[in-house]
Amino acid sequence: MPERTGPRRVLVIGGGASGNAVTVLLRRAGLAVDLIEAEPDWNATTGSGITLQGNALRVLRELGVWEQVEASGFAFASLGVTTPDGTVMHVAEDIRTGGEDLPATLGMRRPRLQQILIDAVRASGAGVRLGTTAERLEQDDEGVSVRFSDGTADRYDLVIAADGLNSATRAAVGITDRPEPTGMAIWRAPAPRPEGVVRTDLAYGGPAYIAGFCPTGEDTVYAYVVEANRDRASIPPESYADEMRRLAEHYGGYWPEITKHITDPKKVNYTWFNRLLVEGSWHRGRVVLVGDSAHCCPPTLAQGAAQSLEDASVLAELLTGGRPWDDELFQAYYERRIPRVRTVVEASVQLGQWQLDGVRDADVPGLIGRTMAFLTDAP
Repeated sequence: MPERTGPRRVLVIGGGASGNAVTVLLRRAGLAVDLIEAEPDWNATTGSGITLQGNALRVLRELGVWEQVEASGFAFASLGVTTPDGTVMHVAEDIRTGGEDLPATLGMRRPRLQQILIDAVRASGAGVRLGTTAERLEQDDEGVSVRFSDGTADRYDLVIAADGLNSATRAAVGITDRPEPTGMAIWRAPAPRPEGVVRTDLAYGGPAYIAGFCPTGEDTVYAYVVEANRDRASIPPESYADEMRRLAEHYGGYWPEITKHITDPKKVNYTWFNRLLVEGSWHRGRVVLVGDSAHCCPPTLAQGAAQSLEDASVLAELLTGGRPWDDELFQAYYERRIPRVRTVVEASVQLGQWQLDGVRDADVPGLIGRTMAFLTDAP
């Protein structure tokens, strides 16, 4: 076999948080990286808001984008629990899972975070192809031959599957795990930030399981309402704003000011809660999973993006540490990540299940506190 010339070549499939992050980190180490994304617009305008806790911010700082994130978001350090009429019952201080030098929590507009990561990928010099998927993967001990949806083909030392909850790559390499609905669904919408909203507040009870909001900037907030999941086919998209407003109008406090801005159905998102945790290993040969392709959970702990970003950080660290790219390395990646991810997935699902089951004496603060304390250690 001819001696290798040039850097190792990596294909990243999917341009969400984990795919973008691992691309930047591998390029920084001098690897040749191509990123493909199925959506032609790179999901640059998708979504309303996102809650990022300290351990997510720690990885964003590692990526070199923390200053842009900080300037674009709204940092806070507490969580309020209210009754449906808006009466504050309890305020808990958030644990600084990213260390004392980072905020405990930061809310920001999801499209803004995506654009920051897109800019970082572009600046890294990675090859980027939008509106492109991997149609066929053929691998051997040395690498993976990939045929793309545009009819071209190429050869890589490693393929990283960052193509999300319904990952086609995961299925293509024979991993049969599939996401499972938990029984809940969430309505999300952006709105102007009412004066006085300086943290996340959650109302439990009323016509929905949870009604909450998170500041995402000096002038913006994103609001969400959690209910039992419904057949999405029975909800016409043009009625999304009406459906969310119907639920939200039963809540007091800041909700009336927020609700009056929920008018455009195109700005309202409706999503089921799902659970996914691939067990045993997150790789098959030279194809390895990161982020939602390997694990996903309800956003009841706001840890989805954080765990995906941590995957990218740990995998990049291992790939650039001088070890052989073999089963032992990929299994080490899985074994380092699985205790942390399993803890988050199980706790996130449990918080929702207690509500579905109507458990009134559940130790919600205790479970949240134990889980977040566990996450303060570096991944």
